[in-house]
Amino acid sequence: MQRVHLLLSFVILALASSFASASDPDPVQDFCVAINDIKTGLFVNGKFCKDPKLANAGDFFFSGLDKPGNTSNPVGSKVTPVAVTEIPGLNTLGISLARIDFAPYGLNPPHTHPRATEILVVVEGTLEVGFVSSNQDNNRLFTKILNKGDVFVFPVGMIHFQLNKAHYNALAFAGLSSQNPGVITIANAVFGSNPRINPDVLTKAFQVGKDVIDYLEKQFWYDNN
Repeated sequence: MQRVHLLLSFVILALASSFASASDPDPVQDFCVAINDIKTGLFVNGKFCKDPKLANAGDFFFSGLDKPGNTSNPVGSKVTPVAVTEIPGLNTLGISLARIDFAPYGLNPPHTHPRATEILVVVEGTLEVGFVSSNQDNNRLFTKILNKGDVFVFPVGMIHFQLNKAHYNALAFAGLSSQNPGVITIANAVFGSNPRINPDVLTKAFQVGKDVIDYLEKQFWYDNN
């Protein structure tokens, strides 16, 4: 009986170890440069890949992150992504980058990245940043004031934001753990969906009158990405 219990313990431990280590598989080739040609490409991880023999240095290159983004918009910020769309060679590599420019008191509104953790470094200026944990954790706010050279991490899927606290411009760079992290800006998604969400849903969810919801749905929700 003792041997049976011991054997079961090993089986359970093996299964637990298997589940705990489950993740995306490692690449089985050097690279998989994304293309749009479905006739000559091989579909891998959401993109078609060109013949590796036809890959070149340009597939792994992007130029322009030295140029400030246009922050003359209602939220006062501009995100310049460098993901698989900008660098086809990022396909299957699970990483991307973004430049975020802020006008004085500009905001990168509350949003989520459904497929990526984000690590942000402030290059110029002062930012107030934060993320909110899930309902399971009582929606706790984790917030910090960041100065030049400071770094902050936003866990995958958490709603987060960045606000320029000063009367001068700010600049940050973000690394993301996905070739295509995606972005869901909360206000845009809730009040600017296409077609519109039934106002009865929103009045009950936000516990406000229909006139408030009507007003919010009529606003222009700017996309800074």
